[in-house]
Parts: sequence; C-alpha cells; structure tokens
Amino acid sequence: MLKAKMIISKDFVIGRTDERLFGSFVEHMGSVVYNGIYEPDHPKADADGFRTDVLDLVKPLRLSVVRYPGGNFTSGYRWEDGIGPRENRPTTLDLAWRAVEPNAFGLNEFMKWVRRVGADPIMTVNLGTRGIEEACHMLEYCNFAGGGYWSSLRVAHGIAEPYRIKVWCLGNELDGEWQIARKTADEYGRLAAETAKAMRRIDEDIELVAVGSSAPHMATYPEWDRTVLMHTYEHVDYLSLHHYIGKRGKDTAEYLAMPLEVERQIAEVKAACDYVKAVKRSKKTMYLSFDEWNVWREPDVEYVPWQTGSPYDWVRFHMEDALVFASAMLAILRNADRIRIACQSLLVNTIPLILTEKGGKAWRNPTYYPFAHVSLYGRGEVMRCVVDSPKYDTPDYTDVPVIDSAAVWNEEKDELTVFAVNRAGEPALLAMDIRDFGPAFAADHIEMRHERLDAVNTAERPDEVAPRQGEGVFVRDGSAECLLAPYSWNVLRFAVGRREGRLTDGE
Repeated sequence: MLKAKMIISKDFVIGRTDERLFGSFVEHMGSVVYNGIYEPDHPKADADGFRTDVLDLVKPLRLSVVRYPGGNFTSGYRWEDGIGPRENRPTTLDLAWRAVEPNAFGLNEFMKWVRRVGADPIMTVNLGTRGIEEACHMLEYCNFAGGGYWSSLRVAHGIAEPYRIKVWCLGNELDGEWQIARKTADEYGRLAAETAKAMRRIDEDIELVAVGSSAPHMATYPEWDRTVLMHTYEHVDYLSLHHYIGKRGKDTAEYLAMPLEVERQIAEVKAACDYVKAVKRSKKTMYLSFDEWNVWREPDVEYVPWQTGSPYDWVRFHMEDALVFASAMLAILRNADRIRIACQSLLVNTIPLILTEKGGKAWRNPTYYPFAHVSLYGRGEVMRCVVDSPKYDTPDYTDVPVIDSAAVWNEEKDELTVFAVNRAGEPALLAMDIRDFGPAFAADHIEMRHERLDAVNTAERPDEVAPRQGEGVFVRDGSAECLLAPYSWNVLRFAVGRREGRLTDGE
C-alpha cells in the first residue's frame, strides 16, 4: 500500500478564492446553445425556450460566472444581429465553426438565461473583424442607463434597467492562425489598449481582460503576453490564459501527469506579468483570468457543417478524463492568489459537463462531479500544504506526485475540505496533520472511482460514473487518515473547532 502525508496549518495560506473561480463558458458552437441550453420545441422547454432539464443540472453547480458569446465565434460576430424582435433578426453564416446562425438566441436571451442560473455574465467583444466603436456600442446597450441611441434601443426592447455587466473580455485568442482577423501582438495590444480607454469612458467601473496566449505550445508564447502587456498593462485588470489537455495516445500514467503543464503555464504567465510590472515600474499587480480550461478527447459524434445545432466535440468523457480534469481544477485552486476568474469550457455538449440529445434526455458527464464538489466545498482560504507523496516518472515527466491535493479552510463555517486525486492503480493511505484547527469532527468522505477507466455515462446509464460515500476518515488527536481507492477522486470534509458534528451542504 502506498502512503502519503499532508500537514495543513492555519498560518500558511495561498489566498482566498475569488467567487469568480467557479465559472463556465457558453459559446455559439455546435450544440452548446441550440439543442443545448435553448431548444424551444423540446418537451421540457419553458416559455423562453430554455431546456428546464438542463437548467436543473446547471443550478446545482453554483456557477459564479458564465462567459459568452465566445470563443472563436466572437471574432466574426455582429452582436446587433441577436437583439430586438426575433422575426427581424437575420440568419447569418458563422465562419468560426462553419455553421448557420439563426440569431434566435442573442444577448438578451443569454442575460435572461444566466440570471435564471444565478450566475453573473462575462461578455466578450469582437476585436477581430470589428473594433472600438462596436465594443462601445455593445457596452452602452448593456450598461448605460439611457439617453444614447443604443441604451434607448435596449429600453425599447423592454429592458428598462441596464445589465451592469462587470467583466468584459477584449477579444479572444487573436494570436491563433485559426482565428478570424488574426492580429500580431503589437496590433492587438494597441487595439486592446485603445478599446479599454474608450470603454472606460462609458463605464469606469468595468473590469477588462486582455487576450493572452491561446496555449503554451504557440510559437509566440510567452512573447505575445509580454508584448500585449507592454501596451495594455495600465488599462486592463486581467490577462487571459487557456489550456486544454488531450490524451492523444498517451498511456494512463502520462495522461494523469499532464496537469503539471497547467501549473507550469500559470507560473510562466505570472512571470511574464511580473516582468512587465518591473519594466514599467508599476505598483499594480496583474491578475489572471483562466477563462478557457478543460480536458479534450476525440468526439463521439461527427460534426456536420453549415447546420444549426450540429454537435461539435460532443464527447462522453471517461472516468480517466475526470481524474485529469480534477487535477487541472486543483492546479487553478492552488493559484488562487493570482487567478481571480476561471471558466470551464464548455458547459453543454462541447467537451461538456452536461450532455443532451436533441428532443431527448440530458445527463451529467463524469467531469461534472469534481467541478460540482470544488464549487460547493472549495470556497474559502486555500492552504499552502506540506505534502510528502510517493512519486513516479514517465517519458515526459519526472517526480509526478501520486497524490494530487489541495485544502480549503472556510472559517465562517468552521469547515476544512481536502481534495485528493489518487493517480496510482493501487490504494494509498493519506495521513493528514490537522491539529492546528483544533478538535475535528464528523468527517465526510465522498469518492468517485470505477473499475474501468474507460467507463462513461450515457442517456441509458446516466449514473454509471458517479460519486458515492467512501470508506470514511479516521480522526484522532489532531490527525486524520483516509484510504484512497486506486484511480479515484476524493473529497474529505471536516467540521472543526466547537461545532461538533455539524457540516453544511455547501450553500
């Protein structure tokens, strides 16, 4: 049996989680919107065309933010085509995903849907085919009280009060060859800086996200980030980073180690930000928006272009994928001091948390559960733990910890939560020193594992991969022990201090 040790102290804190770490992403891509969250002809659609079965699965995630409308879609999007009476909206071609866009679901429908979910919106402006003027028009429509053309038009559309959208992304992945109207770093940096200055004249309270490198494998990474920040550092609040982990022929040991690349990317982007801060002699710290992150696997359904709502990257994730996903989320959690925004990509039908059938059922992918657990129990102070874990090597990685973990202390609720992934194919005993928190009671152990790493959830067997009560945690005299099953995701919860035996449900 493998053995690992963890010491957790109240005196060693990485940072407090921002509420916006627990976000997702909705893009006009494949069947994310059409036949995903919006399907007016579905038996369970409400009066607004929103699928209530999908809403019932989204709400327990307690999403804090949802990014919209893209993504690559944004770089060719005319936001004005999606407002006003539906019968007056044009049907257009979406060049990003080679689809037909009916514009039946637009900005106002999204705002109604995101409020139904209980999350705040993050809006992305088109700095690909469009620019400063269109971004300002969109901001006026959304945030200005009234009196201008676009704000008055919003009132005429039946929305008297402005939306007051707080966070705005200044474009998306404009360093990528796949992007419509791709820019050089200098071209984008100057455009983003000037757009930021103009938008703040309309609403000085907004927060702005500059486009960072699309991925660490880009030839321009991290020089793109440095150049963009040299233009935008004093005009924006966040730099974005994106990361998708794909197995692509790797064996299990190698695949489970790949979230180490997420941790490395975060460190490198922070270094680029701090370098520019030093060059500019600035007192300002640049924070990060990890507004696209996920695992990726070959899709189960072939995409058919030039349709509306044809599934794109529609995939049933495996149990194995859920473990990698969980480790990526823990890497973000462990960097809560600099990452203030994070959006899992995407919510429905495209490498999703939730899968749907057109006209049929909706169900959870295995990745749904680690996200839900961290969203429910991972808010508070992220602890800087001392961990002694067995390690392994692969052709591309050395010293990979068998136990990947993070701990969060919620002082208001007197609750300590430890998240742990066992990357090994054998059980591991995790010993935790938690004496610094006082008496600990009512330990709860949630685990997710399966005999087959290729197990999936389907419409017929939606709970094939799902969490359950684990073997439990033994607590005594400030120490705790838990046996982690092979290839498992684990949530260990402790009620500590004077509230003997009480645990909340995460609300």
